[in-house]
Amino acid sequence: MTNAETSAPSPTFADLGLAPALLRSLADEGYTTPTPIQAEAIPHVLAGRDLFGCAQTGTGKTAAFALPLIQRLRADNRKPAPRRCRTLVLAPTRELAAQIHESFVAYGRHARLSAAVIYGGVGQHPQARAMMHGVDVLVATPGRLLDLVNQRLVDLRGVEFLVLDEADRMLDMGFIHDMRRIVALLPADRQTLFFSATLPTAVRELADTMLQDALEVKTTPRSTPAETVEQSVFFVPKREKKPLLIRLLQEEATGRVIVFARTKHGADKLQRDLTKAGITTAAIHGNKSQAQRERALAAFKSPQPPVLIATDIAARGIDVDEVAHVINYELPHEPETYVHRIGRTGRAGQTGAAVSFCDSDEQPRLMAIERLLSRAIPSRNERPADSVGAATDSAGTGPRQRRPARAAGPARSGNRSRRRGGSAGKATPRPTQAMPADRVAQQPSRPSTPAVAAAGSGRSRRHRRAL
Repeated sequence: MTNAETSAPSPTFADLGLAPALLRSLADEGYTTPTPIQAEAIPHVLAGRDLFGCAQTGTGKTAAFALPLIQRLRADNRKPAPRRCRTLVLAPTRELAAQIHESFVAYGRHARLSAAVIYGGVGQHPQARAMMHGVDVLVATPGRLLDLVNQRLVDLRGVEFLVLDEADRMLDMGFIHDMRRIVALLPADRQTLFFSATLPTAVRELADTMLQDALEVKTTPRSTPAETVEQSVFFVPKREKKPLLIRLLQEEATGRVIVFARTKHGADKLQRDLTKAGITTAAIHGNKSQAQRERALAAFKSPQPPVLIATDIAARGIDVDEVAHVINYELPHEPETYVHRIGRTGRAGQTGAAVSFCDSDEQPRLMAIERLLSRAIPSRNERPADSVGAATDSAGTGPRQRRPARAAGPARSGNRSRRRGGSAGKATPRPTQAMPADRVAQQPSRPSTPAVAAAGSGRSRRHRRAL
């Protein structure tokens, strides 16, 4: 792969060679300034190159491939054959698939683009009908796509452009065999775009089997959280986590708040307990129906969002503007998942806060996260003695020094902190005319009671097929 590092200032969308119809769509959305991944990727995709893009969630990856692919489709304005698609986009979750489909529709509104989306959890008949006459763009999760292919309701022999989005997440969810089966059904003569937030060995090996003379575009360091996210950790016994969470939600964490739990059962229990405490919540996880998940996300995007309680299904690919706080009620088993979780805040140049709770059993997980980050996460109370020196210092060069004790209660975080029912703090201003993370409805941030939603991780094969 050829490397292309993003260093020069971003041009305007007009400078990237996009057609007038696409510039009109971008103007309709209020976007004029591309993000680094868009500025780097769009010219190469327009030129027909295979591309390996490594960029964190929230950096605008969807537009980086959607905009140039729409232009290439319109340059050769052929009608797709029945049951076929010219562009295939694979995504790991229903929510991300629906979001990508919405982006293609929005960007292609002046280009006469036809698009369909396929995912599990809902009836297949409307999806089959949408494919009867063929579409320019099909966005799909692997399991449902293979189901329809096996029923001969979808034919992949006409694919000219393949996009794999969140490839590392698809590997984490066990879709590797489904992905290989799908790629084996595609024409060899195609353009392939491969996007991943992290670069584990398995992802690189998979990319090498699918890409030809690919250009590699990196816009952020591997597994590094956005600099706009203020991270902190509370060392707290398990039994004291819930009172601390309630106190944070009532006194500090305002606006849109996501609380991450490890299990579906734990997320549901947490939702019940917060509701009893008078905190409006919603939950999203793998045991929720598609309709329930959509309602929870719609509520979270509303002007008065509930606190969203989620499992790791929501850590990647769900793009919601102005998430002010991410709270890790339980630390994840995999350190990379921590990066994905806190990537829900501090997006598109805005600031955010990520607070983690760590009990004695979770200290090895915290150490693994800090090793990945090559620095310690600042603690908001005294760090236990047995964790001193277990990770490197902020420069990654030596043992961590013990910090002085702080007050046990949650400290306020400057301008971002607000008391519910009290005077509001100064809100962080939004950047103007900047292309936000992969497209999401723009909504103003208002102080409100957060809502909770839960999302599921670890699926059996039967559950994966329902995606």
